[in-house]
Parts: sequence; structure tokens; C-alpha cells
Amino acid sequence: MRPRLPRRVFAQALSVQLLITTGVTALTAGLFLAPLGAQLDEQAERRALAIAEAAAAQPGLAHDILAGPPSPDGPVQTAAERIRLATDASYVVVVDTRGIRYSHTTPAEIGRHVSTDPGPALAGREWTGIENGTLGRSARGKVPLRGPEGAIVGAVSVGIAYDDVRDILLHALPSILTNAGAALAVGALAALAVSWRLRKRTRGIALSEISALLDEREAILHGIREGVVALDRKGRVRLINDEARRLLGIGPDALGRPLDAALPPGRTTDVLAGRVTGTDLLTVRDGRVLVVNRMDTTDGGTVATLRDRTELEQLGRELDGTRGLTEALRAQDHEHANRLHTLVGLLELEMYQEAVDFVAEVTGAHRATAEQVTERVHEPLVSALLVGKSAVAAERGVALRVSEESDLPGRVVEPGDLVTVLGNLVDNALDATGRYRPDAFMEVGIRAEGTTAVVTVSDNGPGVPEEARELVFADGWSTKEAAPNRPRGLGLSLVRRLAERYGGSARAGERDGGGAVFTVELPDALHPLAPGTRSLEGVSR
Repeated sequence: MRPRLPRRVFAQALSVQLLITTGVTALTAGLFLAPLGAQLDEQAERRALAIAEAAAAQPGLAHDILAGPPSPDGPVQTAAERIRLATDASYVVVVDTRGIRYSHTTPAEIGRHVSTDPGPALAGREWTGIENGTLGRSARGKVPLRGPEGAIVGAVSVGIAYDDVRDILLHALPSILTNAGAALAVGALAALAVSWRLRKRTRGIALSEISALLDEREAILHGIREGVVALDRKGRVRLINDEARRLLGIGPDALGRPLDAALPPGRTTDVLAGRVTGTDLLTVRDGRVLVVNRMDTTDGGTVATLRDRTELEQLGRELDGTRGLTEALRAQDHEHANRLHTLVGLLELEMYQEAVDFVAEVTGAHRATAEQVTERVHEPLVSALLVGKSAVAAERGVALRVSEESDLPGRVVEPGDLVTVLGNLVDNALDATGRYRPDAFMEVGIRAEGTTAVVTVSDNGPGVPEEARELVFADGWSTKEAAPNRPRGLGLSLVRRLAERYGGSARAGERDGGGAVFTVELPDALHPLAPGTRSLEGVSR
């Protein structure tokens, strides 16, 4: 049955690393033992040759061979045994030119022909090698034996038992295996450490799951309706899905490039790169209103998500318009009722001309207010809000006027946000002025500075103390008593958070002549002028 491999990534990596480490260690040990055995053989051969040369140099050994026949008790046997015992050789054999032994460790072999070829030595050459003889396998050295005149009279053969060489190798083997085992243990520990780190990084998933996870990730990223952009620690784009390419207007060649090179300079690039911090940051790209959120990853990178709010703009316009109309109708309800009662009374008293003058005066005042607003504010939602708020202010006895410097073009990116800011500031001024003086008034200024919308609302109320000019923007802070189920202190906090999402600011100050002035700047709140279009901002109407 075929063994099953482990499924987890770290387990497979550990198994492979252990196999590689074991194989490398075994191979290294084998490569070390092979030359060691050859080296020991060579040393034994050289030792046998040295002993043979020393024996051949013994004075009288050549004379004894020439003096008589081989004998177990002869002088050649005696000298050879003395040398063998002194050098711990396996044997020392002396032969004549016919190959007949004159010495041997076994006396019965004396007088017999040697079992190996003495030819090279009898020919005058030294010889070394490994051979099998009557005493078994041994490392041998053979040298010629010369007489007084230099003539070859025989040969001396010395053997070192091969078992002795093997014993030396076996004696060294434990040390070699110990070192190999230590190397294997170190390698195994290193492999275990690497596998443990791999397990931590892969969270113990199976190898077969990686491909499925990648497929699922691709399907999710390219299937969701939110844009996703991932940056590495160096700010390079490492992932971008189809929706992000559509919203940002960039192609697939952005992968691997720095974000500043893939996108032109501007607020969108600064928000994605993290140079502008916060949550639900608003930015505009090619006429689209985007909400961006960023999250850092553990490897130092960043993942940013983009939501498209452009499709909700029309719905927001309709909702804000309906809300402004409702507020205006509610504010004018009592005033219109009183005026109708007055008109009915004039008609019943048959004061027809007075009734006509009264109607003309009322409609003329409303028409003048509406014309004043629409002349300077060309965004329908914002102008409708100001007309409605003027009616609310008149009901509370506060005069609302639009400053002569006001000039808002009709290219607001997100009118709902501008309505939120302006509505909260006007309501705050109404609450502040209507309770303190009979000649209360407020002045609203709204103008464009490039693509930045600047909103100012001033009043002649009690003003804001210097120490409280930051507190008024805190959540829940208010000088007014909260009504049941209606918390206070949220309007100005909402204004500041909205301004900060645009990368702008909201601040409170003192009005010249007394009272308070609130200023809000909203960068990129206006669409840039189309190429070739001449700006009409600031031109008298």
C-alpha cells in the first residue's frame, strides 16, 4: 500500500527537509569513509615496504641464503622472526631466486614455493599491494635481497594483516558516526524551526487548500462591488481588483509600481498612501465620490477599500430637498395661518385695496429673499435649504441674510454633505441668537476657492468663550438642555467630523462687533472646472 504523505504544509516541509538532511549527512559520511579506507590501505602498504627494506638491509641475511638450504632452525628463520616480532608485522618471508621460502611464521611452509608471485622483487623492483596468501588477506611490501656484490640473491616479503587495517577503520567509525549524528541532529532542529515558523505563517493549512484559497480569494476580490487596493511596505501596488481599477481609472500595469507612479498627485493618492489618516475618508477621483478606509497588515503593508457614493448622489439630493421643504412648510405654518386670518378680516371689512397691498407686501418679501439666495447660490439643494431656513428664522424673530461675498457654483461633488454642514451651523446660530436679543440676525457666507468650499455662519448672539471654542465640537457637549429622547451636542461634532473626512477643518471664533462666527473648509468638495471653461466665481451678478 502506498504511504500517505502528510497534508499540512509545515509537515510536508519538515518531512522533505529531514529526508534531505539525512541523505546529505549519509552521503558526507560515506564520502569521508571511502578515502579514509584507501588512506589506511596505503599507510599499511608503506609500512610493510619499510619493514621489508629494513629486513633486506640486515647484514648477513643474503650470506645465510647462499650458505645452505632452508631450515626451520636456520639463521634466516631466526632473523626473520626477530624482525616480525619487533615490528608487529603479520609475517616476514625471505625467499631465494627460485621463490623457495627460507622463513615463515608456520615452520611447515619453509622450503615450499611462495603462494604469490615474487617476480617484481626478483626483477629488482619494489612492490606494494593487497593480496591473499596462506595467512589470509594482507597489505604487502616486497623488495629484492642483494648480495655483497649487488647481485639479487632473493626477495623479502612483509605483510600487515588486513584485519589490523580494518580494526583501525572500525575504531574511527564511532567518532565519525557521532559527528554525523550531531550534524544530523542540528539539521533536524533547523528543519523543525523552519517548519514551525512555516506552520505559524501558513496557520496550519493543508497544502491542497492553498490553491483553493487562492482561487476563492480571486473570486471574492473580483466579485465584490467594493474596490480593494493592497500595498506592500514600500508603497508598491501588489493587488488591485477590477472595481478598484474602475473607480481609480488605472490599468493592470499598476501592479508592482509605486502608488505615486500609478496615480497622479492629489488627495486620492494621499488617502490611499496613508498620508491622510482617519476612517471613512472622502475623496474625489474623475468625478466619482469615494469613501476610503485603510487597514495595516502584519508585514508592514496596507489594504485600502473604496466605496462608490456617486450612485447615491441623486437619491440624496431628492431626500435633502424633501427634508428642506418639510422644514420650511412646518416653519411657515403658523405665519401663513396668521396672514390668511388677516387677509380674511380685510376682505370682510371690504378693505379691498388694503388686502391687495398686504398680499403684495408679503409675496414681495418672500420673492426678494428667494432671489437673493438663488443669485449667489447655484446649487439647488443648498439654495432650497437657505430659503427654508430663512422662513424658520423669521418665525423665531431672527433675520437671515446671505453675505454679498457668497458665490457657490453648481458643481458641488456631494451636496448632501454641504447641506449637513450648513444646516447644523444655521440651527446652532438660531438657537444662540433667538433667545438673547430682539434684533437678532445671522449672516451666511458660502464661496468657492478652487475646489474648496468655504462656509461661514456668523451671528450677533452671546458668542463662544475662548476656552470653549474646542469643546463645542466635542460629542455631547452643549449649553442647552436636552429634550427627552433627543440628545444634544451632536450637530457641531458632526460638522467637524465631516470636515476632517474631507481633509478640511471646522473652527469657532469671535465676530467683529460681538457674537460668534463658525468657519468650515471642505477641500475637494467642488468638481474642478472642465478644461477650457472660464471660471465665473467672484464675478458680480
